[in-house]
Amino acid sequence: MTKFLHIADIHLGIRRYRSEDRATDFFYAWKDCIERYALDEQVSFVLIAGDFFDARKVEPQAMNQAMFCLKRLSEANIPVIVIEGNHDSHEASTRFSWLRSLSQWGYIKLLEPIYGDGGTVRLEAWSDQRRAGSYIDIGNIRIFGSIWYGSTVTQSLTNLVDLLRDHHDPQWFNVMMLHTDIEGHVTHPSPPLPKAKLFELKSCIDYLALGHTHKNFVIDDWAYNPGSLEACSVDEYANVRGAYLVEVAGKTHTARLVRDYHQRPVVRVSFDVNGLATPEELHESLFTQLRQELTPHDASAPDSLPPVIELTLRGQLGFKNALLELNRIRDEVKKEFRPLLVMVRNQTVPVEYAVAAGLNAHVSRGERERRVIEDLISRDARFREQAGDIAGLILEAKRMALGEETAAKISDMIEIRLLETMVNATARQGDAQSLPTLM
Repeated sequence: MTKFLHIADIHLGIRRYRSEDRATDFFYAWKDCIERYALDEQVSFVLIAGDFFDARKVEPQAMNQAMFCLKRLSEANIPVIVIEGNHDSHEASTRFSWLRSLSQWGYIKLLEPIYGDGGTVRLEAWSDQRRAGSYIDIGNIRIFGSIWYGSTVTQSLTNLVDLLRDHHDPQWFNVMMLHTDIEGHVTHPSPPLPKAKLFELKSCIDYLALGHTHKNFVIDDWAYNPGSLEACSVDEYANVRGAYLVEVAGKTHTARLVRDYHQRPVVRVSFDVNGLATPEELHESLFTQLRQELTPHDASAPDSLPPVIELTLRGQLGFKNALLELNRIRDEVKKEFRPLLVMVRNQTVPVEYAVAAGLNAHVSRGERERRVIEDLISRDARFREQAGDIAGLILEAKRMALGEETAAKISDMIEIRLLETMVNATARQGDAQSLPTLM
């Protein structure tokens, strides 16, 4: 029986929310997963199905984090088989990349098809001398690599399937690594691989090791996507993710999703500000709700990680937006509940924009913008009668600025429109003689 670990989307070097601690979470997830499920389980090899790093230009700290575990795996004689993902793929203009360097240094084995002149593609067996190749044999398992195909994945897979048929071993257990979205499990804007095309691999592949989509899914007990090791955003926290510990006996396998490693908890709270007339009322009501929903982090509890708290404020403010003290709210939440990080998302509608909030859904964005500006101008009694004209002037200046008109043209337009506005105002007053001089 052979055992291996399948992981993907580690994203070492990722930066989120200006928090160094949050960035370090991705290293701890990588380290903890390798220690528990590769070293302790004494697997025969580790598969990384793309996006080992968060960017092709790897920061020194991210490389240090990668090497910490790669060296330990090397010392334990556990090979690490890797393919490129969209985040860490080499640039089209060069054949060099950090993944290829790690492969040349012997810390990983980067598998990829060989592309020649005229668009030809071939598969070559792994060469320890060149430290390069398209597939490798470990025990009675043959592992094939691929590259990040992006929007060309459907077309590219047609040629790859023909090559796999020629190079797979029907007596062995054949594994392929692929970094792509799959139809029915799409979370990225790039076109997914249709399942009909995916299933063409079944004739020669016994286990498809997927990456790219940051949530776990399985297709026909044959194609496995573990998801990212850590949540790359707060929105991803609800996704099930982990690593696959796979046991192979002959041509059969069992794959178990394992998740007992370092994962930062996230708590999401939504608060409705409607009906609260003052900042003090909002503050009191908010913390009453928070104390019902949150428990202060206990640093003395074993294996307890302080969470990331995301607080979203929604609804119609009953006071001016300038009086909403977001920094104070953030600081007091952190002081009372002791999380790793507090993020406050202000999705409220200020009282100044109440006119827009009350408009019907069919009203266009442009009309909403005009109505808001008119409402703000009309709050000043000096300009109330000219609110419509001035709002039009402001929107026209905005349009010209976005169209990269020169400052001189915008200035001339403003002067002419102001003159027209003042003429219209005096005409409405029936006092044409009172027209002031602009220059």
